[in-house]
Amino acid sequence: MYKQAGRRLQRILDASGAQIFDGRQIGVEKESLRVSSEGRISPSAHPQVLGSALTHPYITTDYSEAMLEFITPPLMHTDEVIDFLRNTQAHVYQQLHDEILWATSMPCVLAGDNSIPLARYGSSNAGNMKTVYRRGLGHRYGRVMQVISGVHFNYSLPAAFWELYQQMEANSGSLQDFISAEYFGLIRNLQRFGWLVPYLFGASPAVCKSFLGDAPTSLQSFNDNTYYHPYATSLRMGDIGYQNNKENEIGVKACYNNLDSYVKTLSCAIETPCEEYEKIGVKVNGVYQQLNANLLQIENEYYSTVRPKQILQGNEKPVLALSRRGVAYVELRSLDVNAFDPLGINETQLRFLEAFMIFCLLHPGELISADEQKMIDGNELNVAHYGRDPELKLQRPQGDISLKYWALEICEEMRGICEMLDSRYDNAPYSRSLAEQCEKIHYPEMTPSAIMLQTMRDKNEGFYHFARRMSQQHNAYFCDVTLDQKTQDFYQQAAADSIKKQQQIEASDNQSFDDYLAAYFAQQ
Repeated sequence: MYKQAGRRLQRILDASGAQIFDGRQIGVEKESLRVSSEGRISPSAHPQVLGSALTHPYITTDYSEAMLEFITPPLMHTDEVIDFLRNTQAHVYQQLHDEILWATSMPCVLAGDNSIPLARYGSSNAGNMKTVYRRGLGHRYGRVMQVISGVHFNYSLPAAFWELYQQMEANSGSLQDFISAEYFGLIRNLQRFGWLVPYLFGASPAVCKSFLGDAPTSLQSFNDNTYYHPYATSLRMGDIGYQNNKENEIGVKACYNNLDSYVKTLSCAIETPCEEYEKIGVKVNGVYQQLNANLLQIENEYYSTVRPKQILQGNEKPVLALSRRGVAYVELRSLDVNAFDPLGINETQLRFLEAFMIFCLLHPGELISADEQKMIDGNELNVAHYGRDPELKLQRPQGDISLKYWALEICEEMRGICEMLDSRYDNAPYSRSLAEQCEKIHYPEMTPSAIMLQTMRDKNEGFYHFARRMSQQHNAYFCDVTLDQKTQDFYQQAAADSIKKQQQIEASDNQSFDDYLAAYFAQQ
């Protein structure tokens, strides 16, 4: 059923050779909680020595002051991405005192919402808006839910590829319209086949009981302090974690038919009042509790496994950036932090994901019907909770199929893509990565989620003790990483520049926060 992707690839190679893919860009964003040596979330502010979280291009914070986010620039090769991510985290470790970075997606020991400090970005209107948005998320979904960490994989293809591909597809429209349409086809296929990512790379089959507090759960007790599911791959991607569980209740569902429908559905959600959120209030006793009381405060509140992205200009709304300049790259958001790698992700994963992205682009990206969307949502949830169950069946329009056979079908079609990407290398790293993933499909006990649970059993430890031990191992790894003077200077300069830039933003503010927000949402 996937042969058209292979035929398209062959036509591309016949016309230009593998060099047409040169210039593709890969980026990674990785989140990690700063914790005490005992594994409790840090109450301290973002270390000033790291620079401004508002303006630093590579080191920022996500939901909490304690939630670091490491960002690589877009780079052409996976080894460059890994090197940059390693250097950035090594630099941060050199600045931490009596703290470590938590090694897993699911958080450490928590003492409820009040134990989680909101990220702060200074006194500017832009910084205040980021904090108010996070305060609103806390009111809407709870702060505990917001400190789940993940890894985002960003990918784009070069202009030369798009020019050739448009010509091959006999498309006579504008190049950017063609690019955006094809990226949306890629996104639809990432939704169809995206269950493969948590199966292969999911590393959150268990969670500290403090994460759920007193909430009822269908999860089983692993021991006194740990919940789990025997066949889970990524509880982060399940109904206790990453997904916006109120999606069906409040009626927000992005439409991925095309760029226009995506922008319209998200814009509608940002502009539509929600009775439940109106009860929270917006500005209460002079303090903003959320940016607005609409279904979504801003676009980023729509939690999805994949997003179309465009680089923002100034304080531009993301939907406007997309509608003005089209899709620039695709962000895959369904990766758990790899607890078994100090960096949280490794080069083997990146190589597979790149080939997977290209497969999803070249495979026909038909529109998703309402019935198929239900199948997609169900598959995602079932793989998150039961992905290693040998009896699990997934749904697709052609009929139910076992995860194993469907996954092997996809990997077989990726073989030619990996061989094409290997043409620049002597040791076939993409094909070797694909072979490693096929092993996990044949033998579920080789997946990270299975290895995590087996390790916990072998060592008679729950999630907390496992995650703390891995965090300490990663800490030891980074303590042995030596950065040369040029690299140290690079990060020190970036920190100094970011602080200066934040000060300039704060000094240039010339309107009240009320007016700033009104102007932001009035953008057309």
